[in-house]
Amino acid sequence: MSREPRGRASSPDRRAGKPARMGKEPTGVEPLNIIHGILPPREVILRFIADHPQQASKRELAKAFGLKGEQRVELKSLLRELEEEGLLQKSRKSLIRPGALPPVTVLDITTRDKDGELIGRPAEWPEDQGVAPAVAIRQSSSPAGRNGKGKAPVAGMGDRILAKIFPATDRGGPAYTARIIKVIDKRRGASLGVFRAMPGGGARLMPIERRGEEMVIDPDYTGDAKDGDLVEVEIARLGRFGLQRAKVLSIVGSVGSEKAISMIAIHAHGIPYIFPPAVIAEAEAAKPATMSHREDWRDLPLITIDPADAKDHDDAVYAELDPSPDNPEGVIVTVAIADVSYYVRPNSPLDREALKRGNSVYFPDRVVPMLPERISNDLCSLKEGVDRPALAVRMIFSREGRKAGHTFHRIMMKSAAKLSYQQAQAAIDGQPDDKTGTLLEPILKPLWHAYEVMKRGRDRRQPLELDMPERKILLKPDGTVDRVHVPARLDAHKLIEEMMIQANVCAAETLEKKRQPLIYRIHDGPTLAKQEILREFLATLGIALAKGGNMRANSFNGILSKAEDTPHQTMVNEMVLRSQSQAVYSPENIGHFGLNLMKYAHFTSPIRRYADLIVHRALVGSLGLGEGGITPDEEAALDDIAAEISTFERRAMAAERETIDRLIAHHLAGRVGEEFDARVGGVTKAGLFVTLPDYGADGFVPISTLGTDYFIYDEAHQALTGERTGLGYRLGDSVKVRLAEAIPLAGALRFEMLSEGRNMPTAVRSFHKSGRRNTSPVRKKPGTRPPRGRK
Repeated sequence: MSREPRGRASSPDRRAGKPARMGKEPTGVEPLNIIHGILPPREVILRFIADHPQQASKRELAKAFGLKGEQRVELKSLLRELEEEGLLQKSRKSLIRPGALPPVTVLDITTRDKDGELIGRPAEWPEDQGVAPAVAIRQSSSPAGRNGKGKAPVAGMGDRILAKIFPATDRGGPAYTARIIKVIDKRRGASLGVFRAMPGGGARLMPIERRGEEMVIDPDYTGDAKDGDLVEVEIARLGRFGLQRAKVLSIVGSVGSEKAISMIAIHAHGIPYIFPPAVIAEAEAAKPATMSHREDWRDLPLITIDPADAKDHDDAVYAELDPSPDNPEGVIVTVAIADVSYYVRPNSPLDREALKRGNSVYFPDRVVPMLPERISNDLCSLKEGVDRPALAVRMIFSREGRKAGHTFHRIMMKSAAKLSYQQAQAAIDGQPDDKTGTLLEPILKPLWHAYEVMKRGRDRRQPLELDMPERKILLKPDGTVDRVHVPARLDAHKLIEEMMIQANVCAAETLEKKRQPLIYRIHDGPTLAKQEILREFLATLGIALAKGGNMRANSFNGILSKAEDTPHQTMVNEMVLRSQSQAVYSPENIGHFGLNLMKYAHFTSPIRRYADLIVHRALVGSLGLGEGGITPDEEAALDDIAAEISTFERRAMAAERETIDRLIAHHLAGRVGEEFDARVGGVTKAGLFVTLPDYGADGFVPISTLGTDYFIYDEAHQALTGERTGLGYRLGDSVKVRLAEAIPLAGALRFEMLSEGRNMPTAVRSFHKSGRRNTSPVRKKPGTRPPRGRK
């Protein structure tokens, strides 16, 4: 994370032990009265964090207030109390006020203020925190960058930037200002919409987003677009009055074609999907790796086990009994990962484009890869029977599943076989085919035995074990939805998953031992506020959740086991999932709560994740394994890289989710008026979210369709209950609904409730009458337009 200049050591503030001033104090606000060496009151700490977000880690706070020894312990205790009260929350390695922006944030520049200054908003912002805060962008007045080195980055409308965030010092404007660290993506201001031809020539552009604006397309700017086409346009002219004028740039396809639906998400989220010529040229010019600095492991029968439709194969595995007499019944597991770092060198065109993408994005009808196919599907893919470069880790486990040691190697390998999960599992289950029959005894059975050994260690570790089946949309050849499939969770999946997790642990441990900076995959525990929401909900089911800030993953496993094989099983799994924090990338390690691991980094998928590529380079450099190691410039930028790729990961997840919503809405658009079995998947003051289990589709039931009663929203019980009848609906209820409206472009489904509400438990009704703060009366509002899509 880049730091603001701290001034000279001889400055009066520094000599007095005071923090460096971060700009002028707002008019009328008294400066903080900091006494060096004394633990300040909580109000002073909260004010300091708000004013100096870049100095809000525990270490920086102790340094700013001159605290040592026992005083640091007292500070840590006070900060924990403020977290428990919801007055502070963790953001990577810093503390921030709830709803505040972290010190380094990815912003989208969306508009200008009345003075023409650029205004941005966070690229990702939780919906439950309301409207994202506006940020005033400070452009440098000097052509030189900070400290006079290089050019200062300049941004414009539509750009995505990585920025340093500061509290605003002027009242009446945005709450934050920002200094540009880096322009991530230069956009040309293109928009996506539906082309609607107008009588007499010209057209209107209908927005695909609910907040989008309609535009006029003059006859000279329509190109070859036809009515109903999904088109990309740029603003041709801005006027003081009336609609904006636009020009058609390209035709994505017919809006009636489901093949165009993924392009909506690609454009809406600004996902780069066309490789620049320089990137393609570098990829095409790449030559196969040589044996330089490599061990020859081509005789080791490593195999790949992947989904049947996988096009790239970046991991291979092999296992055997450990012959050492010091490790009786122990096993040796080898995981080999495609050596992407050999081909993608730091600051090359390939590298810059990979960082710009952050990860591959997977849609039902296409993949937007992080790397061109020449690299991802050819030179780096561990194809069967072909020499391929790899980074391998050789791990030794005792019979109890404890890792006894590991070593990393840069190798040349040759995959002995390419198998699908189903193919490998069938062979183990006694149904080998012509290919797996010869692999069963020498390769597959030793792999499964090694997994059983490793599973003992996993069971002892007790990671979070959520039971959330993943649905997959299967398409017909014409791109339309065929069906929604829930793939079986096989031991073959679990075997590969556990071997990859252990390889990731080895990477983190090795780099830490070498004191090599790296990017960790971290997962913080649930916030105290989310724990309390979950605790109140579980109490309504008679399940206790212990209080305290030191929750562990196995605490939640106990809850999940109590709900197993009960009507509440799915509901409890969903609520536990909602209580969890989101995993992110960071050069500062806090461990991985969900996996119950203290050291964890992504190493096993460098073809599709930039974080893994950084870890590969760190291993190559720190272990002296030849070319392609991490550079000092990369090490210095790890904070910024981690922030970027964390944002890009969330971007990909949102785009994938929205595309599935649109595909399902398109699939069901012809079935308006039909009845469906559903389950209540969310409860709000405005109504109910319901899920169709057979389709994996989510839709909304407005409160106006629930009847004439006066409904009370109960957050703790996740219920809507009629005050007069005592009938209501609760999270997890099975209901019957009728599809009232489908809006494919928005991915929105609106339903009408057909099922009568059920008698709510006495505890719920008593809870309502008690006047608890988490209940609120909500009456249906006849004649109001129901909300559309996701909340």
